[in-house]
Amino acid sequence: MELFNVYPLVNITPVKALGAKIWDDKGQEYLDFYGGHAVISIGHSHPHYVQRLTEQLGNIGFYSNSVQIPIQRELAEKLGRVSGYEDYTLFLCNSGAEANENALKLASFHTGKKRVIAFKGAFHGRTSGAVAATDNAKIVAPFNADHHISFLEYDLAAVEQVLQGGDVCGVIIEPIQGVGGIIMPSDEFLQGLAALCQQYGALLLADEVQSGYGRSGKFFAHQHAGIRPDVISVAKGMGNGFPIGGILIAPELKASYGLLGTTFGGNHLACAAALAVLEVIEQENLVQHAAELGDYLHTELEAHAGAEEIRGRGLMVGIKYDFPIKDLRDQLLSEHHIFVGNASDPTVLRLLPPLNITKAEVDRFLQALYALIPAEVKK
Repeated sequence: MELFNVYPLVNITPVKALGAKIWDDKGQEYLDFYGGHAVISIGHSHPHYVQRLTEQLGNIGFYSNSVQIPIQRELAEKLGRVSGYEDYTLFLCNSGAEANENALKLASFHTGKKRVIAFKGAFHGRTSGAVAATDNAKIVAPFNADHHISFLEYDLAAVEQVLQGGDVCGVIIEPIQGVGGIIMPSDEFLQGLAALCQQYGALLLADEVQSGYGRSGKFFAHQHAGIRPDVISVAKGMGNGFPIGGILIAPELKASYGLLGTTFGGNHLACAAALAVLEVIEQENLVQHAAELGDYLHTELEAHAGAEEIRGRGLMVGIKYDFPIKDLRDQLLSEHHIFVGNASDPTVLRLLPPLNITKAEVDRFLQALYALIPAEVKK
């Protein structure tokens, strides 16, 4: 049997990783400035993370959600305290798409309505409702296309016009678009959006799958705007590579048996991984570190990268040029052995390094980038 290939693959086979470094099967070292799509939050193979998972596996790795699993409650309490959402409840699943799927379902259950407002450039996942709310027709099958989705620009008047139709269950938004090219709605837009949702009885769903867990310099990117969404979806950096996702649910939304469900969600190993991440984030002050090193990275890029625009917050950064960045990205990997990312906008270089990246490693990336920028761009 052959693999069902879904991505073009880079001809590199990683076999070992530590911190922000990766080694391939030939012994070549790489700097990871992408974190596997923002998944690696506390660095590869962090000793505390390895210890937590090893100890858990030595006891019990899995049993279904039909029994008491105290480590789930431990995770919920820790996440509530660290994120500032102690009064919310936590539903655990396995991925970002699954988290968004359940957020959309919960909004529809709660309101009895079925229309969703999403935004141009959005990416929320590849499952049925999540992909319908994703602004990419190429990955929406006919089976997924019958959901009632309104795609809008960041325009409060347009949002209100759709809300006035009375059939909107929820508004889903990435506080910072990742795949879309590190696009940020303004804080004022997010504040206005929250007010409109409250006024018209729609739930505000914050997709923090990529922008959460300290990456923006706050635990959640929407906290820069001072809003409190009704549902917050999390995944990627939550488990530092172990599959886990979840939604944080406002206290007004009450659970009932059968409303949401999962087999693997919240298993012992996943919760151990997620607890290790939160413990390291606290112990190493990684949210503040992401804010400070992100400011340094932004300042340096603004001054020397020759870019049209430097986007993002913290260690979620987009460098927009006036030319396609494919060759630049390929050269960073082949000549300087640095992993970076791209976006749906072919002119945007996307940076999502581990939150404990060092200043020396940031400088290594900057020197490599500056060496590759065409001379006419630097002027």
